[in-house]
Formats: sequence, C-alpha cells, structure tokens
Amino acid sequence: MKGILAALIVLVVVGGAVAAVERAEVPPRRLASWVERRVEGHGELVERIGQLASTGLRAADRGREEFHDPLPIPAQEDGEAPDPTASRRQVIVASAPEALRAIDAARPGDVITFVPGHYRFEGEYIDAHAPGAPGAPVTVRADDPGSVVLEFDMLEGFVVRAPYWSFENLTIRGVCADHSSCEHAFHVVGAGAHFVARHNEVVDFNAQFKINGSRGEYPDWGIIEGNVIRNTSPRQTANPVTPIDLVAASHWRIRGNRISDFVKARADRVSYGAFVKGAGADNRLTRNVVVCEDRLRGFAGQRVGLSLGGGGTSRGACRDRRCITEQEQGVVASNLIASCSDDGIYLNRAAMSSVAHNTLLDTAGITARFDASSADVNGNLVDGPIRAVDGAVLHESDNETTPMSALYLGLHPVRRMFADAPTLDLHWRDEPPRRDTAQTVPADLCGATRARRPAYGAFDDIARCAVSVR
Repeated sequence: MKGILAALIVLVVVGGAVAAVERAEVPPRRLASWVERRVEGHGELVERIGQLASTGLRAADRGREEFHDPLPIPAQEDGEAPDPTASRRQVIVASAPEALRAIDAARPGDVITFVPGHYRFEGEYIDAHAPGAPGAPVTVRADDPGSVVLEFDMLEGFVVRAPYWSFENLTIRGVCADHSSCEHAFHVVGAGAHFVARHNEVVDFNAQFKINGSRGEYPDWGIIEGNVIRNTSPRQTANPVTPIDLVAASHWRIRGNRISDFVKARADRVSYGAFVKGAGADNRLTRNVVVCEDRLRGFAGQRVGLSLGGGGTSRGACRDRRCITEQEQGVVASNLIASCSDDGIYLNRAAMSSVAHNTLLDTAGITARFDASSADVNGNLVDGPIRAVDGAVLHESDNETTPMSALYLGLHPVRRMFADAPTLDLHWRDEPPRRDTAQTVPADLCGATRARRPAYGAFDDIARCAVSVR
C-alpha cells in the first residue's frame, strides 16, 4: 500500500511539473539565460550553482554541438535575372580609382564590370548617387562569382541613394581592424528603390545590408537573393549586429540566401540573422538557410534567426512615425533555420503575418509577442514550441512541434526524423511526416514542386538542394 501511495505521489509531482512547464511556455535555453542574469553579482557559490543549472538546461535543449558542413544551397528564382550585358554600355574597370570614377559617372543601363582580381577601398563610402531606370539599371558586377574581391576598410561600402542599382557576383570583405569601423557593405537609403543584390559573398560586417528611409523617402521594392552572408569571428562591437537590417521599407524580397555566424560580442549581445521592421509592409523572407551558429559556436548572447519586427523601432525612424505595428502582411516561408541560441522566428508587433512551411532545428521555436501581432502559422516543422505571448494572436493549423516538457527532458522527436540533424544531414530517416492538405503549396527550399501531400517544413527532399563546398 505504501508503495502504491508513493508511486501516486511521484506521478502527481511529475504531472504537476510537466503541466507547469507547459503553462510557462519558456524553452530551456531561454530559462538558462534568465538564470544566468539572475545570479550575477550574488556571490561565487550562487553564480556557480546558477552556471551549472544553465549549462544543464542548455545541454538538454541544444544537444550535441557540431559544425554544419556542407550547407544546403537554396534554389534561385527562374527567369528573374536578365543578362546584364545585353544591349547596354559596357564599362570595364581594373583598379579602385577606375571603379569610383565609373560609379560616380554612371548612366542608366551602364554595366560596370571588374576585371578579375583584388581591389581595396578606403575612405568614407562609395556613393551610388546616379539613378538607373526601369529596364536599365546601373549594374556593378564580376563575370564570375569569386573572381573579384573587394576589400572595404571603411565605415560603409556602397551607399545607394538612387533607384535601380544592381550588384552581382562580387566577393566583399570588411577588413577594418576595429569592427565598429566596418558597419555596412551596402547601405540602401532614401530614394534607393529597386535595389538588387544577387550572388554576392559578403563577409565581416556588422550589418552587411542596411536599408532605411531618409527625409520622407523609402527604398522600396528591393531584392536580396542568392547571397552568402557571414562573419568569420564574433563582432567586437556594441553596435547592432544583423546581416540584413531593414527599417521602414516595403515590398522587399529576401530569398535564397545563406546567412550564418552573426555573433555580437559586446553590450547586449543580441543579434538577428535578418529583420524587417519600422512600419513597413509586404516584406517577404523566403527559402533562406539561416544558421545562427555555424563556425562560431559556444559564445554568450542571444541570436535570433528571422524576424518580422526585430527588437522594435524608435518612432522617429518609423515609416508612419508611430510604429503601432512594426510590420504588416509580412511573410516568412520555406526557410531552414538552425542553431540559434534564441528564437528561430520572432514576430514583434507584426500584424497579418504568414509563417508557413519553415523547418526550425535547435532554436527556441516560433514566438509572437504583443497584441499587435497576428499570424497564420501552418505547415511548419519545429524542433521546439510555437507560442504567443503578451497578447499576440496566432492562428495555428497543422504544424509539427515538440512539447515544452520534452525539451526539458532532452527529447527531440523532430531531430530524430533526420539522418543527423546536428550536422544538418537532413535526409529523412523514414518516410517524412506529410500534411493532409489540398491547398497549393509553393515550391520548396530546393525549388522542387511539392508533392500532393507535402512534407511539413521547408523541403520535401533535401537531396534536391545543391550543397556548398567550403
């Protein structure tokens, strides 16, 4: 009888603990960060106990740490990148001064092509001030990806303040000794609408792409597609660290990029792979591979994958000067997001959002916050929870997630669906979980047409994606 009573007590205690964890909706990695902050300054013993607790929580939640090599390469859109050399003025440049002169004197339709080699630029910034035209953008390019390397020892690289500029096939590296002196490779501002960046590799900046309004003008209708965006070391700066930092612009298409290793080492140590905020609308983040921690592992701080709303915007920087909503009608779809110390997808005052068919592995899941946030969330495969906090409204339908209590026990059923999730070997172990839906689902991360009953998440078969060779 005593044994039965003891067993009942244990069941009640365990059941209560599980229920409490589920109600609290705090993933272990987030609780670990909270514990560390709470024990700071409370003596060596308390700090040591807190560190042990946080280490255990992270170990249960995050599991085995591995490098991700190779990474899947998202498919590119077909038919959207016309031949830049067709029937347009060709300007060949073989030195940094020649390039600066060509950019300064650019006319609509110019194709400024670098001769293969290394080029170093110093000074304040490169001023892309002359407008292109519809069907005749100013294009700055290399013939082949990797053949031209631009080294920037400057606060900002290309400052694009006129419409219709395109940059293609360039490797751009920040080489500043002080990381705070290499802010942006591209700053698209004010009148710089219809900007395009395709097939570039952009390395070692705080915000490789910075987009914002100026004097009542906003650089809308941009495309950032097929780029490799990464850092080779933690950014030793208190400035914002977000590879794609978009404020107040609308109608951008951020798709098919590989974004990784955006560690902010100073001040609040919070960084994002990409965010769109500042009261813009109709911005779409689709078919990207975001690996918050790829080569740079084990550093303190919070790293978020993709966000509609980011950390919020000051009213003066908002498009409507109010920011009642940070974003409206934003889309986050068919992305693979992995190895983030915080949320994989974060919605902050993001109204009428769509979050569909994303695969999230080793993140704190999907979080929507504040009563201005609302979203349709469907078809996602999430190694973690989907949660609404502080009044946010989520219309969830048909997602595969992991119960919060399982995370505290170190159980990750979503990861077990793949051959080896920690290394991003994402071949299915068995038949993938499939949706019973008649809805039309767009092409997946790999560009493949979805099956009639599509798999949950970003792809039906990862083997249809090419992989990077580094």
